[in-house]
Amino acid sequence: MSSKILTIPNILTFLRMALIPVFAIFLYYEKSAWALLIFFFAGLSDAVDGYVARRFDQQSELGTILDPIADKLLVTTSFVIMTLPNMFAEIDYLPFPFWVTAAVIGRDILIVAVALGINIVTGFTGFQPSFWGKLSTVVQINGFGFILIGIVTGYSFFFPAIYVAVVALAFISGIHYIFHISKLMREEENENPSSDEK
Repeated sequence: MSSKILTIPNILTFLRMALIPVFAIFLYYEKSAWALLIFFFAGLSDAVDGYVARRFDQQSELGTILDPIADKLLVTTSFVIMTLPNMFAEIDYLPFPFWVTAAVIGRDILIVAVALGINIVTGFTGFQPSFWGKLSTVVQINGFGFILIGIVTGYSFFFPAIYVAVVALAFISGIHYIFHISKLMREEENENPSSDEK
């Protein structure tokens, strides 16, 4: 992959990351319509930069690193702010229950800690996202988008279902990632046996 920095996909990712503080401000001050607009733009730009990278061969190592980081920053910022006391207190099921945000952040901490520990002990660097991890992130992002729509429209009856789905997938994907890494390590070991093995 190209090592270029100023590609169209990367510029869109930089813009998405730059808008996170603006999104956080609108969300904190309960400007839900503006927050939803920025959130929608972030999702659209994520889809566009992925398409452009593949269609015009503008994939880069930097992009593969920054793109998931941008997603995680947006999700973490969203959940942390919405857990603050009195956030949209006039709407049922808000602010977010602490256990929802704790599950989301705890999963990421678990994955980073496991990956870091394995890297330090074994030197393994072939970490890759799992299907369950990708699904968990998709549900978090889309679930939060639906919650913003619910806040704008005044319908919040479905919020608990989103909370349960987010926590369930965070738990499943976090535990599954340990087995996923073990599988990747075995595959690498089979592909690159040590020189003393016959």
